[in-house]
Amino acid sequence: MNESREPLVHMFETHGGRYLYDVNRNSVIEISEETSNALKNKEMENKGVKMLAENGFLSGKRVTTIVHPENEAVESYMNNKINMIIIQVTQACNLRCRYCPYSGQYDNRSHTNKRMSLEMAKRGIDFLWEHSKDCEEVNLGFYGGEPTLEFNLIKTCMEYAKIKFEGKNVKFSITTNGTALTNEMIEYFYDNNVILMISLDGPKEIHDKNRVFADNSGSFEAVMANVRKIKSSYPDFFHKILFNVVADPENDYSCTSNFLSGNEVIKDSVINSSEVNMFYRKEDIEISEDFCIKKGYELFKLFLSKLGRFDQKKVSPLVSVNYSFLEKMYNEQLRTVEALPDRYHHGGPCIPGAQRLFMSVDGTFYPCERVSEESEAVKIGHIDTGIDIEKVKILLNIGKLTENACKNCWAIRYCSLCLVSCDNLKELSAAQKSKYCKNVKADVGNRLKDICVLKDIGINFHNY
Repeated sequence: MNESREPLVHMFETHGGRYLYDVNRNSVIEISEETSNALKNKEMENKGVKMLAENGFLSGKRVTTIVHPENEAVESYMNNKINMIIIQVTQACNLRCRYCPYSGQYDNRSHTNKRMSLEMAKRGIDFLWEHSKDCEEVNLGFYGGEPTLEFNLIKTCMEYAKIKFEGKNVKFSITTNGTALTNEMIEYFYDNNVILMISLDGPKEIHDKNRVFADNSGSFEAVMANVRKIKSSYPDFFHKILFNVVADPENDYSCTSNFLSGNEVIKDSVINSSEVNMFYRKEDIEISEDFCIKKGYELFKLFLSKLGRFDQKKVSPLVSVNYSFLEKMYNEQLRTVEALPDRYHHGGPCIPGAQRLFMSVDGTFYPCERVSEESEAVKIGHIDTGIDIEKVKILLNIGKLTENACKNCWAIRYCSLCLVSCDNLKELSAAQKSKYCKNVKADVGNRLKDICVLKDIGINFHNY
């Protein structure tokens, strides 16, 4: 046991009071100003401090060894439990989106005309079949570039997979910019229950700022024409479509929110939102004060809706998922009764390749589609040689890069950093990873504050 005299805690304030988050208890308790000051000054004989200690708070226990709990199960997962492969059918694209990982703004490959051969694609499907023996359901995803440019290849792959996985539930998904969809494609995707994720960043003036064709013309009208076509011809299929929205900090947050919640065509659709990817970016993006204020206002409306004081239908889809994050954190705190174990790893990493194995056009394996294809550090194998188990374990245990800092970090349970945070294209870097720690702590701290404020104003998480 690694016991320190220094309590592993985090203190914070809201307008409603002062609080202490105890890492070993994984719980938050309100404390007095006197107790707060005593803890800051390390006055452990203070009456309030002693009372906390007597009630099981203020443990100084640290993790002894940083190791992921699934470390010993990696080989089993790689051999029998890979439940998804994402096939990069092409590196070509008919758009030149300015924030695209392949746009030249990131340390990643650029667009090429490379396409996957049918033989290579079938080998990828065979690999999934061979390594998913323990999975009742498997997923086959198609990625690009723009995957619909290779529709015939996709169709052949799907027909092959349906035969190969007979007796198992196989699902298909495609991430597309939505501009090249034809009637034939839509009908085929409908007939085969394909999960379609279409990129749409907001109203025309915002969408067309970043998502442009090679001639620099906007793609909004082309996307919306196909979206309307799907909704009118296949309404039941339309309700299964996901819209992927990237919120650019340089754009008007409220304008995007109003479009998504008010546009007659997509207002009731499922929205998957994210902000412009900061990892691998060559130059940092400045997030404006206006962007933060307007995002905060949308969060305020979300919280009001949980009190019944605002119409939930008018809550921005961009922030709807935030409440789920808070609810999950709160419920985890209710369930956790044990102190930190001796062997532990911060949150963030999933088992690389187990859930979203990505195979590039040339058959190289990556943990998922989010990593840079230019990086040797994150390649985990090849279709010819299989998956490198030891490489997967290294990528899973990135906490070892910053072991001492992680052992002493109050946010260890809720850290969200995965391998992309450490990748400098040559190796996994502790310095690279450490750059993001401040932001993670700020995010976790803000969630703790939000939970306390929401409870203070009457929200009961148990009711949702």
